Amino acid sequence: MVTGAAGFIGSTLCERLLAEGAEVVGIDCLTDYYDTRIKQANAAPLRDHAKFTWIEGDLVTLDLTPLLDGVTAVYHQAAQAGVRASWGREFSVYTHCNVEATQRLLEAAKGRGVRIVYASSSSVYGDVERVPMHEDDRPQPHSPYGVTKLAAEHLCRLYTRNFGVETVSLRYFTVFGARQRPDMAMHRWIHACLTGGRIELFGDGSQRRDFTHVDDIVEANLLAARRGQPGAVYNVGGGNQVDMATLIETIVRLTGNRATIDRQPKAHGDVRQTLADIGAAKRDLGFAPKVGLEAGLRNEIAWLERWIQASPAR
Repeated sequence: MVTGAAGFIGSTLCERLLAEGAEVVGIDCLTDYYDTRIKQANAAPLRDHAKFTWIEGDLVTLDLTPLLDGVTAVYHQAAQAGVRASWGREFSVYTHCNVEATQRLLEAAKGRGVRIVYASSSSVYGDVERVPMHEDDRPQPHSPYGVTKLAAEHLCRLYTRNFGVETVSLRYFTVFGARQRPDMAMHRWIHACLTGGRIELFGDGSQRRDFTHVDDIVEANLLAARRGQPGAVYNVGGGNQVDMATLIETIVRLTGNRATIDRQPKAHGDVRQTLADIGAAKRDLGFAPKVGLEAGLRNEIAWLERWIQASPAR
């Protein structure tokens, strides 16, 4: 089972599982955080596959018990994403999608022998002074979004310790690649360069991120389902720490197009830097990132070029 199956990571994971011969149940409630037509396009090839079952619904209200029949692993990708949008009134959406949904899934998994691989986030660490970030560092989220991802992590560990539900949490570090969400900086900047738009840059461009290609994220999920220690948390990073100014320069070079930079104040909830210590994932899972930043950028640029050509009004 893959929750959030129509999303960026979820749909890519479903494709990999189907290619390996698995039967996959995909669940997605198609929230309107971004254009649902994008999610529908992600899911369209999956829904035509003979071994794929599509279910549209909310994890908080669905009857999950019968859906878990015969399921050996759940890749829990479903979440309300976005740091900047998680403040104010929208926080209730984040608690619903990220905390309540996870708790409902864990309840349904009790006593069923199913392993749950939970998609957490580097945002749980907060705005740290020193990197790389290690799983034993004290989490201090810098945004409401990060708070909800950490809360769901704690729920996973609680259900492992109290009820024997096998959970493994993966802390993703800035995922990129084909199908990346349109609200994410890399997607927006590539799109601006390809269409003659404006690059919206929050802050001075010195912020640094550990970029991780979606194929490496998918690989980490499969490894976690097979080898992860129950109740454990693992960083999943690509080792591609780059500042935003350099990233923009690289995108401009690879696209051959320059866009106007629209400088904005630093956004609430944004952190200065991220970099993953992936020692535990290497040791326990055998994880090693394989896709470098430039190769991954070329992959995303090619995908976005095709998307723009197919959707000229976008």
